[in-house]
Amino acid sequence: MKIVTEVKNHLYKNTKALCHFIYENEKPYWINEIHGRVGNTIKQIISNTEWKEGEIRIIETHGLILAEKVILIGLGLRKNLNSEKIRESTGKITREIQKMKLPEYTIVLPKESQEFARSIVEGAELSMYNFDKYKINQKITPILCILIHDKKINDIIIKTQKINNGVIFARDIANLPPNDCAPAKMAKFAKSIATSTLKCRVLTKDYLEKKKFNGIISVGMGSKNEPRLIVLEYNIKKNDRPIVVVGKAVTFDTGGISLKPSDKLDEMKFDKCGGCVVLGIMKAVSELKLPISLVGIIPSVENMPGGNSYRPGDIIKMYNEKMVEIINTDAEGRLILSDAISYGETKYSPKAIIDFATLTGACITALGTNVAGFTTNNDDFATKFKESSKRCNEEIWQLPLNNDYMDMIKSDVADIKNTGPKGAAGTITAAAFLFHSINKNTPWIHVDIAGTSWIQPSTKFRSYNSKGATGFGVRLTIDYLTNN
Repeated sequence: MKIVTEVKNHLYKNTKALCHFIYENEKPYWINEIHGRVGNTIKQIISNTEWKEGEIRIIETHGLILAEKVILIGLGLRKNLNSEKIRESTGKITREIQKMKLPEYTIVLPKESQEFARSIVEGAELSMYNFDKYKINQKITPILCILIHDKKINDIIIKTQKINNGVIFARDIANLPPNDCAPAKMAKFAKSIATSTLKCRVLTKDYLEKKKFNGIISVGMGSKNEPRLIVLEYNIKKNDRPIVVVGKAVTFDTGGISLKPSDKLDEMKFDKCGGCVVLGIMKAVSELKLPISLVGIIPSVENMPGGNSYRPGDIIKMYNEKMVEIINTDAEGRLILSDAISYGETKYSPKAIIDFATLTGACITALGTNVAGFTTNNDDFATKFKESSKRCNEEIWQLPLNNDYMDMIKSDVADIKNTGPKGAAGTITAAAFLFHSINKNTPWIHVDIAGTSWIQPSTKFRSYNSKGATGFGVRLTIDYLTNN
């Protein structure tokens, strides 16, 4: 989406639609600036409308002022204003503009809320996202002009667009059908964002077998599409201790021998969303040129039933040398994540690890589809991560992780097993499995995004999230990396 800015009085802006935010029970500062019939009409509408959050009124100006239309949108009470209300309201305006097929529109940034430029850009760009790669008739995206009062706001807008680029990149890949996004294709996407400061290495099946990444190899054995381990290094220098982000990328998940039921099986293309989030994070960090060291690791496989598939009852020696009893081949994400996390831990001695995965249906049962669950081994890390969650409104909820849950994945015939007791704490026992891959001194957060990665029937409508993948986790992580 093209976004431009101008430092200009709104009365002198020639535009198809001039958009103003309105607070509940308040008259805007500019209400007396518009004279004549248009001004009187606007005053009447403002006086006769409550301006609850999201209320929209469209006024035709009939050529009496430079703007062809004036669009007013309510924000509710000023005391309750936050970035999410601006983001959501901007998304609603932008969707209306697209419905009216206007080529451009203008939003007036409130004088008292300059920082909300970020939310305007997020709401506008992300609401215009359409996955129309396979459609003949593609929607036209309007140009947005933001009227600002200080040119310094341009820096905020440019940075926000770079973060949005990461979100959109993650959405685009996550939405791809499985026949157009095997593990090798995931690797190509990673290579496409490589730069002089963002290096990409792709570890293929032969290397993974040689180095005993048996979790990744086992899960991928049933598919003709061979697995990949994708490693992206940003700004890595000698003796650096980077932050490592890891993302599960199962490009299609049948469940393997423990075959999933056919209902909603088409949605299993979204089982690669964790890896897509990592790609989006790495792209955004690279474009922002953040002064940090960061590594992205993406284990990518296709989990298919076949003559070579791994089986319930198998015992696998993982990359970290733990012996794992396979109870269910549909609990595959934790196997590939474990290998990737252990590799990141061993190779980089990171100062922190964050992993993202569409890991368990149990997380949806516990928290629904609007909040991601997370577990951690470090309370300070969790506090800072939750602060980022509040700032960007990507909601997360901390789940406990103690020795009782560790006991639930102990195996009678191996060190651990890949599922706990049926119907009991499925999200947490999955995290307990991953905990075995972590050096206890390394701060670690595991985020289960099974509910939040794509739009599902129970997902709350947000104007800036279109059908399909959401890119949940990109904005959250960039906020954390920027502010800590």
